[in-house]
Amino acid sequence: MNSAERRATLTLASVYGLRMLGMFLILPVFVLYARDLPGATPALMGLALGIYGLTQALLQIPFGWLSDKVGRKPVIALGLVLFAAGSAVAATAPDMVWTVIGRAIQGAGAVAAVLAALLADLTRDEVRTRAMAVVGVTIGASFGVSLVLGPVLEAWMGVRGIFWLTALMALGAIAVVWWGVDDSGLRGQRAAPTVGAAPTVGAAPTGAVLDTDASGPERGSGPLAANAGLWHFHLGIFTLHAVLTAMFVAVPQVLADLTTRPHSWVYLPVLLVSVAFMVPAVLVADRPNWQRPLQLGAVATLVASFILMGGLFGSLWGLAVALAVFFTAFNFLEASLPAAVSRAAPGTARGSALGVYSSCQFLGTFAGGLLGGVLWGIGGPTAVFLGGAVLVAIWFGVSANK
Repeated sequence: MNSAERRATLTLASVYGLRMLGMFLILPVFVLYARDLPGATPALMGLALGIYGLTQALLQIPFGWLSDKVGRKPVIALGLVLFAAGSAVAATAPDMVWTVIGRAIQGAGAVAAVLAALLADLTRDEVRTRAMAVVGVTIGASFGVSLVLGPVLEAWMGVRGIFWLTALMALGAIAVVWWGVDDSGLRGQRAAPTVGAAPTVGAAPTGAVLDTDASGPERGSGPLAANAGLWHFHLGIFTLHAVLTAMFVAVPQVLADLTTRPHSWVYLPVLLVSVAFMVPAVLVADRPNWQRPLQLGAVATLVASFILMGGLFGSLWGLAVALAVFFTAFNFLEASLPAAVSRAAPGTARGSALGVYSSCQFLGTFAGGLLGGVLWGIGGPTAVFLGGAVLVAIWFGVSANK
């Protein structure tokens, strides 16, 4: 990467990190908090955990499309303001219904696709996989920090305090992206686009090129054309986030029955082990002909992890081993799938293509939260873990035959 690409990558990765840290901090503590709220039921607890994914899914495509028309930064700022407002509503919610409403407003800040499109705009094709991998690793690190830090913050400021903290982080992220990312060259190119023309000298920093390459699974600029050959990636990210959210309906409650110690003491070693195995796989995935076998292997590993959870959740050590297996596969897929989509999508509609991808990701979060709550109400942790195994097995079967 050149200096402009490194700066854009690191700055946008930090914005991703702040936003996802705000979202992930709730995961390890929310269900234990929500079950004491007035009106709480297993299904509503799962709904509250995952409903932000529904509003994210509904707005990713419109936000991605709007960013293609008016620019990335204004849309990112709007989304982060909505996320902060939803955090404030959740922080002051008197019961489960208002908590669900607050989480839904949080999800209306649907800027994941726009952030990914801005990063793709500011990096060349030959380094884009590395740039997306940096973002993926940052998201994975945010997720890991959240699992360890969430229980600590909950003990210090409570879940309501965590919601207020996420609101402040969202507002801080606006400042980072507005003043930390130089997109002046993109604005000039967007105002007078000429496909295939050389950028005006001095119009953009080195490497800040609005990619108008029409290569991809199918030429064209509409959402259907952009996603004609990407459906298997969309199915994958839907399933990945569905099973993640469903798992966090069950795991905090299981851990509460197994240990009185802060859950951070379980999550920290689990995540360290998973990162040690995940990072080499991400580095190897850039090599020709390695990406598909590694992704299929990671999906198969997810199936195994849920089977282990279903059989070992009565043992603290057994559950920890199963979680380490899960997070190794999850973190690899979370880092590698966006890079694959950005590389395959047509450049003239990358915002729309990444919008569909992100919509599927967050729709999976919604479906997983609701399904996890329903399955917990029917059969407890066994039903949740085995249900996750079935969903991932379906994903593996479809991907293996693609």
